[in-house]
Amino acid sequence: MSLLRQHEESTDPVAQLPDLRPDCYACAALCCVVFPFDKSESFAIDKGAGEVCPNLDDCNKCRVFDDREALGFKGCITYDCFGAGQVVSQTVFKGRSWRDEPALANRMGAALSVLRRVHEQLLLLDTAEKLPLDKEESARLEGLRLELAPDTDWTELSLADYPIDVTVSKVSRFLRDLRRHVAPRTIGRS
Repeated sequence: MSLLRQHEESTDPVAQLPDLRPDCYACAALCCVVFPFDKSESFAIDKGAGEVCPNLDDCNKCRVFDDREALGFKGCITYDCFGAGQVVSQTVFKGRSWRDEPALANRMGAALSVLRRVHEQLLLLDTAEKLPLDKEESARLEGLRLELAPDTDWTELSLADYPIDVTVSKVSRFLRDLRRHVAPRTIGRS
């Protein structure tokens, strides 16, 4: 699966956006390692950040994959990295893995935490694009997209320096400004 997809509506053939679908086979099982979770209705056990899930085998496959819900791992079913895992694994760290270099676990986790949020914002913009946007709204959307999908590959440093909270705020403001497209219209009373 390609890590990039051609932006369907773009007249610029160079405009590339990341594929926002997860590809677990191209990832280093980052979600099974970097994120913590507490025993709850979503997870049957406690697991600390950077701790390998006991259900992960040596080939980065889940030992309980088919029985996750029954065994209390609904959180694993609902989690979506929006394609950030494979980009961190294959592009940012160029195929290197925490398996071979344990010191990479925290660094890969930090990169994933930012890139997942970047991809989440891109997904929101993809959804907003389906609305009947005017020219100014379309231009704002494309400007935000350019901030979130630069024309150079993400690096560990560029992700560490990326102002994700600022960009998330910008996207939130933009989406709030689109309410008129989805808010119920008031019908005049006679």
